Amino acid sequence: MLFIVFQLGQDRYALDARELVEILPLAQVKQLPQAPPGIAGMLDYHGVALPVIDLSELALARTAAHRISTRILIVEIASGRRFALIAERANEMLHREVGDFAAAEVAVDAAPYLGPVTRDDRGIVQWITPQKLFSAAVLDALYHPVKEAA
Repeated sequence: MLFIVFQLGQDRYALDARELVEILPLAQVKQLPQAPPGIAGMLDYHGVALPVIDLSELALARTAAHRISTRILIVEIASGRRFALIAERANEMLHREVGDFAAAEVAVDAAPYLGPVTRDDRGIVQWITPQKLFSAAVLDALYHPVKEAA
């Protein structure tokens, strides 16, 4: 399997490349006032407004650094829903089989998206599961049809 590797702080994480639709350079995001933490706003993606999640803000309570290596990852989850992830230093690929990952042995209830871990010559890489980034209620709110004003 192929994974894209990115960083949250100094730690490395991986996302299954089969969930990726496209990798884009960091672009302007329309902000959403009073959005939940981690929701950076919306992005016009080929005429469709996609929710944008800032992984650094969600996990570390700080916005992603604006670097050349900060990317927008367009992701499609099993339900067919798409959203964009802002990921720092998303410029590395990793080949691993599912069996190369082992349970993390430490579970963080507030971060159910953190999956099993693998190692390489630079240390630990943890698998992120994007469909677990938010509760079903938050996902429904992100994709809830907007009602027209009367």
